Amino acid sequence: MVEGGVVAVSRTEFSEFFRTTWKTPHILRLAMTAGIGGLLFGYDTGVISGALLYIRDDFKSVDKNTWLQELIVSMAVGAAIFGAAVGAWMNDSLGRRKGNLSR
Repeated sequence: MVEGGVVAVSRTEFSEFFRTTWKTPHILRLAMTAGIGGLLFGYDTGVISGALLYIRDDFKSVDKNTWLQELIVSMAVGAAIFGAAVGAWMNDSLGRRKGNLSR
């Protein structure tokens, strides 16, 4: 059963999966990076939602307009995207010396 059913997996399939994962550690690093990225996105959303309660108390115009609340939350995500792009550029230009690919 594939669609929503229970799939029985044998013990040999699990052992083969773990053996392959440890032989190719880049797969494990990619999976961990993707998992941590999702975790941090959820954490950031929770933090800005908690801060939004105090922002609504201080600014009554934000309390009355839901689009302002949505704008504040989306600005946090947009700033994270912008910060990642600027950080990547700074790392390339100011960070470690670029590798020589002609070797």
